[in-house]
Formats: sequence, structure tokens, C-alpha cells
Amino acid sequence: MSVGKFYTLDRLKTVLEKERNQQKTIALANGRFDLIHIGHIRYLKGAKQTADILVVALNSHQSLKKLKGKSRAILDQTSRVRLLAAFECVDYVTLFNEGTVDHVLLTLKPDVYCKGSDYRIDTVPERETVKSYGGKIAIVGGDKVKSTTKIIKQLRSE
Repeated sequence: MSVGKFYTLDRLKTVLEKERNQQKTIALANGRFDLIHIGHIRYLKGAKQTADILVVALNSHQSLKKLKGKSRAILDQTSRVRLLAAFECVDYVTLFNEGTVDHVLLTLKPDVYCKGSDYRIDTVPERETVKSYGGKIAIVGGDKVKSTTKIIKQLRSE
């Protein structure tokens, strides 16, 4: 896949080392981004405000199917990467296949790990992983106003 902001995890680790050498801070947000909505935009903009560089770790097609079932993804993996890369607030995009983002966190060690407002710092599943390397957690994006699952249910009921 050739998208300007997309990097494999290993390549991104090298790219971010160069950013850190320039004293830039790194934030990481993650998700499925299966159907972009206003909640995603608020989340990504909020995440960008926490650091100089925003990396988005995107659940791969395989990972999304494991988490949400065979009826998902709505948008294919390449489309989801391209959509995220189109956002000005997103600096880099990478994919992950696992059910959690722990491996990405341990590989990239972002200064700030951002989660949406459907979490509290004490309910973030990866909090121990972030704590293990000295990172911080930020809850961003304001009140949870939309979810892809709710939008799909609404569309199916009409």
C-alpha cells in the first residue's frame, strides 16, 4: 500500500526515532475507524493537541473482523488508511493485527496514549503497558456522541 503517511510498524519506529531526535513529542491514538463520524474527528483532533506528532494505529481488516464479526469492515483496510491519512491532524498511520494495541505501544513507546471519552484513565485496558515504559494516558475528544455500531443499528432500523 502506497499512502504517504502509512508506515509498517518497524519502519515507523525508525521514523519516530528521528522525530524524537528533533525533540518532538509523540501521541498515539488507535481504533477501527470503520465508518468515519464526528466522534472520530473530535478524538483525532484532541489527540493531536497532546503532542507534536500524532500516530494512528489502525486495526487491520483481520483484527476488525475478530473484534466486530464477519459483517464488518464496512470500509476496506486501504480505504480506512487513506481516510485517516487525509486528516491534517494525523501525521502517521500504521496497522496492527492483534486484538489489542499493546504491541504497538511497546514498539513505539509514545509519550502520550490517547483514548476517547468512553474511557477513564483507570479503565484504559492498556494502562499497565503505558505505565511500564513511562508514558502518559490522555482522555480526549469530549463527550462520546457517536459510535459506528450505533450508526449501523440506526441505518438498519430505517
